Amino acid sequence: MVGLAHPMGLPLGLPGHVDQQRAVVQAALEAGAAMTAPRSYTELPFQWPERRSQAIRESDPPPPIAQLLTSKPWLLPRLVSGNLPDPPS
Repeated sequence: MVGLAHPMGLPLGLPGHVDQQRAVVQAALEAGAAMTAPRSYTELPFQWPERRSQAIRESDPPPPIAQLLTSKPWLLPRLVSGNLPDPPS
C-alpha cells in the first residue's frame, strides 16, 4: 500500500498540474514494485502546496455527493448502509 498526504478527491495533485500528477503516479508504481512483503506500506514524500483546509475550501465545484450531504446530512446513514433514495425522474 502506498500513502500520500493529499486532500480527499485530489490524490494525484492539483488539477491541471500534469507533471506533478505524473510524478505521483510514477513514484507510487515504483514504491509498489519495490515492496517485497505482504501488507507493506510506504508513505510518498510529496507535500501538498497549501493548507489542507484551504485546498478543501477552494475546491471548485464540490462533488454532487458532497452538495447533497451538506444540504441533507441525515442521508449519510442511508448512504453508508446502501439504502439510497431513488434518483429524481
